[in-house]
Amino acid sequence: MKSVSIKNNNIYATDPETEGLIESFDLNMAPPMEEPMRQFYYIAKVRKYVDELANKLGRRPRACSVAFGCQMNARDSEKILGILKAVGYEEWESEDAEFVIYNTCTVRDNADQRVYGRIGYAGGLKKANPNMKIAVCGCMMQENTAIEKIKKSYRQVDLIFGTHNLYKFAELLATMFESDRMVIDIWKEGTDIVEDLPVSRKYAFKSGVNITFGCNNFCTYCIVPYVRGRERSRNPREILREVEKLAADGVKEVMLLGQNVNSYGTGLPDDERISFAELIREVAHVEGIKRVRFMTPHPKDLSDELIQVIKEEPVIARHIHLPLQSGSSEILRRMNRKYTKEAYLDLALKIRRELPDCAITTDIIVGFPGETAGDVDDTLDVISKVAFDNAFTFIYSKRSGTPAANMEDQVPEDVVKEQFNRVLSLVQETARTRSTLWQDMDAEVLVEGVNEQDDSLMTGRMSNNMLVHFPASSDMIGSFVKVHLDECKGFYYMGHIVE
Repeated sequence: MKSVSIKNNNIYATDPETEGLIESFDLNMAPPMEEPMRQFYYIAKVRKYVDELANKLGRRPRACSVAFGCQMNARDSEKILGILKAVGYEEWESEDAEFVIYNTCTVRDNADQRVYGRIGYAGGLKKANPNMKIAVCGCMMQENTAIEKIKKSYRQVDLIFGTHNLYKFAELLATMFESDRMVIDIWKEGTDIVEDLPVSRKYAFKSGVNITFGCNNFCTYCIVPYVRGRERSRNPREILREVEKLAADGVKEVMLLGQNVNSYGTGLPDDERISFAELIREVAHVEGIKRVRFMTPHPKDLSDELIQVIKEEPVIARHIHLPLQSGSSEILRRMNRKYTKEAYLDLALKIRRELPDCAITTDIIVGFPGETAGDVDDTLDVISKVAFDNAFTFIYSKRSGTPAANMEDQVPEDVVKEQFNRVLSLVQETARTRSTLWQDMDAEVLVEGVNEQDDSLMTGRMSNNMLVHFPASSDMIGSFVKVHLDECKGFYYMGHIVE
């Protein structure tokens, strides 16, 4: 069978400096102990296994990475795909591939069920493809019940790992190739932040940038602190270095990511610690970056300093996602949110005064244990006064391992649905009203792709995160254009490009 070429950097999709490091290793020697050199060693080692498979297949093996959940997971999946490309896999959209990895979310039970369904589907594909490997990682894998279920019912899985050892993915791949059993590597905690490993971005023109990992807030309904660990912050110099490299590579928009970006600085030495407001100002000044977003702030930590920086820096997007969860001070106390209805309103209305062109979006949970119709009335009151531009509204999902799961006064399903409909109706009403405010204005829009329903249109996003569809050619993707907003269609605009 014809040998598949492996001496082409385009196959491995690594930059020349990284490629030089990978090729320098003598695999007969013991792996280095320091990171990231240890992972570069294992990338070189796994290449041998992947290249053997490539020669067997007569083509490059294919890898499909599927992410569930939040922006943090999406960014983690770009790191996963970066390693898979570095070891020689070809990126593949379909799960009909030689390697499939599911990066899981466990915020709500339906996310878990979706994962099990996809693993079952992949198992069927694996029966027809003996060269296929299946991996599962992410937040869901930090829960013992999920691992036990996979061990018992989904024996087709080859590799399981969690959130804390993602940076060891290349090493875990080597172990998987060398084992004839399911490989499980779960850490209860993680402290290391390893820089400079390969990343494969989904978009050439925009990118997420992690600034913190983990969460210290322990909201009583939320599993995240238990599966993501305690808060730890990246060094600001490393963050700025990454943003500068992204800008040099053509990225125009970055999104700073963390479970609570406002608490950035946690865990850093005194001589390195800066506030989130100081950090985002520095990022906004990086040459080539035209727009900066962030996700997600916590209301208890959003400072006047940050509002002022957003006001002064036009590069920072006019959009703040400010999770409310409930408008009832009593429910907020039971949720351990550490703010009251009044404090949230004061903050949101201050943002409206200081940043009148800024969209405020939110998260709302309906049906938290003990919630009454009066509590929902308080939530409706906040929605009316803030007039959210959009909201992600959820029915409370009991997550085992959280304090709320054991609370008394779980709300009956029929009551929850009735209250949920009240909330959803008002949220949609305020969002529609807010959307019409930009009618007949011009907006700077980042062109993100071809419209999914009409390929003669492009789809872009305004600074306030609203979508706009307009006639244009695909060669404009990744550029900023000025668009006149002709017609509001409820939650998006139709427009045309203006000079």
